[in-house]
Amino acid sequence: MEPSDTEVLYEWENDRTLWAVSYSQMPFSKAVLDEFVNSLHQDIYTARQLRLMVTIAATKQTIGTLDWFEFDPQHQRAGLGIYIHAQYRRNGYATETIQLAKEYAFLNLLLKQIYVHVGADNTASLAVFEKCGFEKAGLKKAWNRTGLGKYEDVWFLQCLNEG
Repeated sequence: MEPSDTEVLYEWENDRTLWAVSYSQMPFSKAVLDEFVNSLHQDIYTARQLRLMVTIAATKQTIGTLDWFEFDPQHQRAGLGIYIHAQYRRNGYATETIQLAKEYAFLNLLLKQIYVHVGADNTASLAVFEKCGFEKAGLKKAWNRTGLGKYEDVWFLQCLNEG
């Protein structure tokens, strides 16, 4: 992440429609995001997480984010989260981002597996992760609260490094 990413993060992190999947419950100030972007915790081994920006190489346009979370070097696994802004979806960017993330995880971090959580109703995300080699490993019933007394099921998908 670069300091210039704060503006777009401010927009995306404060989009209430994404809070259920990002586990956010309140808006972020620009000051908090500035501190996050400029922090020294961009080492996945120290922070156990890493946020990267998804950028179109030719135009340098930032179109999304990729998050590594729950990085566990002992068990050689990490969770993956991806967000592509709505105006850039259905152009293959998610597929390309996931494939690059897999390459980084398996060749650089030497992970055995990557996992994701996808809402059961999110057919587009399920399709792209399955296209990229992730397999459904289990359904978490009523996993994410989506409103007062409302919950959604979430698929747990894994991609194993068979190399």
